[in-house]
Amino acid sequence: MQELLLSYYGDDLTGSTDVMEALELGGVPTVLFMRQPDEALLSRFARCRAIGLAGTSRSETPRWMDTHLRDAFAWLKTLNAEICHYKVCSTFDSSPMIGSIGRAIEIGRSVFAQASVPLLVGAPQLKRYTAFGHLFAAYRDQYFRIDRHPVMSRHPTTPMAESDLLIHLSRQTALSSGLVDLATLQSASRSAAFDHLTGNGTAIVLLDVDNLETQALAGKEIWRVRKPGGSFVVGSSGVEYALLAEWVSNDIVSAGPGFTPPGAADRIAIVSGSCSPTTERQIRHALNDGFDGIEIDPVELVSEASQQAIARVTASGSASLQSGRSVILYTALGPTADRGAEIDRQEGARHRLGRCLGEILRSLTIEQSLRRVVIAGGDTSSHALGEMGVDALTIRMPLPASPGSPLCVAHSRVKAIDGLEVALKGGQVGTDRYFSAIRDGLSD
Repeated sequence: MQELLLSYYGDDLTGSTDVMEALELGGVPTVLFMRQPDEALLSRFARCRAIGLAGTSRSETPRWMDTHLRDAFAWLKTLNAEICHYKVCSTFDSSPMIGSIGRAIEIGRSVFAQASVPLLVGAPQLKRYTAFGHLFAAYRDQYFRIDRHPVMSRHPTTPMAESDLLIHLSRQTALSSGLVDLATLQSASRSAAFDHLTGNGTAIVLLDVDNLETQALAGKEIWRVRKPGGSFVVGSSGVEYALLAEWVSNDIVSAGPGFTPPGAADRIAIVSGSCSPTTERQIRHALNDGFDGIEIDPVELVSEASQQAIARVTASGSASLQSGRSVILYTALGPTADRGAEIDRQEGARHRLGRCLGEILRSLTIEQSLRRVVIAGGDTSSHALGEMGVDALTIRMPLPASPGSPLCVAHSRVKAIDGLEVALKGGQVGTDRYFSAIRDGLSD
């Protein structure tokens, strides 16, 4: 196997493919595993210089993390990559009880026996920026502080009510924290300031990023302070973009490969568990562009009548596909249709909802011999893809207009799934014509 530059754990599946896309575009061959691979599976990807493990921690409790995240970090550490990255969403949405980034940092810090953990969240490529510790994000070509963001400030599970990321983290962990702000990062004392914080025992060191220049400077610091055997870093895919700038400047990697457009698919199937307004617009556009739409009752899907609901919905989807039409099966059409409060009355129901959608998509794929599908919703994707028998993903084609949501290739022991083209889309990602672009094989 090639010497590994990076290993990573993605806190949800769409975030994991976001990292894979950034690395592949930067010339770093990458594979994303759905679970810890055995040696036989791992050996199939010996050419790769980055290895990812797709997770679900964004929607999990600290208690869950204590077992599952610790085991995942311990396995990643055995790979001896130069950097091990715990990938979080660039909107940083999390809470003390769900998706706690603070708890994840505590666990990683322990596994890697590392006193100070660099934290980088800004990713200009995704229109996410940090300035003097505060996070800003775009929405429909406007820019908002994250606690005033029209979507993330109202997230149904982990609303962002605080834009100062270190204050936000202080509600999830008692670990000390410090900031290398924009002014310091661009000064001659950048490295000294970073070393001063780590030398004083500061456990979490946030580096501001507001443009490509500061991103590259942050990458220099993260690469400079790495330790033999691998260093643990936390942040968005901005971590990869920052490191790539450093690797290119040092001739560690060269320009990325070209990607051949896959061409149009005769028909595709989409399952969506997303309640975001972005996904709502994408569904409405698809329905006006030749897709059949099938609304799914999410409460019924996780009830005792689940199997009957799955059978009924699958039959409807099959009928559309059999007639030569693409189909989109969705549990909500925007935030006003969110039934999360009802779903949450049952413990574990959100995870079960994702698995049910995966079961539906798996059946449609096999029955209709589909070669391209889409899963929408970050939490949905993680649980749905796990139900489909996918072992690993590699990149088929990035979508420049929708960074973080590439078209991937599934690798599976299930013959009907192996080679399947899969696009995984987070709730806030993509232009209005995203689903149509995937069907038509375009770059969005």
